[in-house]
Amino acid sequence: MRLSPSAAAAAFTAAVAVLSAAVPAHAANGYDRCPDGYYCMFAGLDGTGDMITLRGSMPDLAALGMNDRAKSDWNRTPSTIYLWSDAHYTGCTAVTSAGPTGKGNFFPTYQDFFSAVQFDGPGGPSCGASRSRP
Repeated sequence: MRLSPSAAAAAFTAAVAVLSAAVPAHAANGYDRCPDGYYCMFAGLDGTGDMITLRGSMPDLAALGMNDRAKSDWNRTPSTIYLWSDAHYTGCTAVTSAGPTGKGNFFPTYQDFFSAVQFDGPGGPSCGASRSRP
């Protein structure tokens, strides 16, 4: 049995579609896991490890399993983020700006340090510099 050119083309297209569906999509990793419009904290350096995503303030990161665990973050919101050393917006604060500078690793002193996240302040006494840059 011989296929017409149009039938052969249709069979080829169907086979390609089946093969394409079987290939898994490349999963995002590192910072790329953080969705646009969210503030993300990561338990590992460079956006690795466990991740939480926030769209609003969180007075106690223990509720999300991230209390004193974050090593890096990315602020993909238009808000200024205040990171508090203690739960319920107490202790000292470090700031994560919106935009391209709002992504990176915390200085070693501030890794596994923060306990609350506040969107748009007012913030509190400064903890000092909050992130390192390569």
